[in-house]
Amino acid sequence: MHLSWKFLAREYLRPALMLTLLLTILLGLLYPGVVTALAQLLFPDQANGSLRYSNGRLVGSELIGQYWTSPRYFHGRPSATLSDDGSKTQPYNAENSGASNLGPTNKALAQTVQQRIAELKRENPDAPPGPVPADLVTASGSGLDPDISVAAALYQVPRVAKARGLSQETVRQLVLNHVQGRFLGIFGEPHVNVLDLNLALDALQH
Repeated sequence: MHLSWKFLAREYLRPALMLTLLLTILLGLLYPGVVTALAQLLFPDQANGSLRYSNGRLVGSELIGQYWTSPRYFHGRPSATLSDDGSKTQPYNAENSGASNLGPTNKALAQTVQQRIAELKRENPDAPPGPVPADLVTASGSGLDPDISVAAALYQVPRVAKARGLSQETVRQLVLNHVQGRFLGIFGEPHVNVLDLNLALDALQH
């Protein structure tokens, strides 16, 4: 049976093109447009990257951690991210997110954690006695975690207070004021966003 081009175009090609055009308009234009508009209306801060400013200057996003080294600031989790070409370590490199992929029984990981514990104790000689918070000596899966546990923040209070000439109670209360609870009250653990806490710390002395 011979089918003409007109028949094929009318019965198959035209419906396929019309359906493609319709889905492009609905899913490629209208749906993203509505979602974007609702996000800007209801959650403008989150929709624009949860950016944070200090004295009018962009200093980062509360969604991506930063590599803090000064004793005057709270430090985040270790980061195992590498440079873009993968040749060297580059903490909190958002363009090459990733973990070390070392298992809990890996000797290299155990050695790295022991080194981090020793360094952490040197940096925080007046920290509370007892085990150090695990998130201060282990990297996150993404290498970009912007948050630390409440225990990890409180562990650093003596160092930060001493470096800034503040009382430990003042800094401790600042930490407690910035504790964020579980998502929907049940998911995750209470935590502190390091960038927000450090910005509040700077504002405290202005």
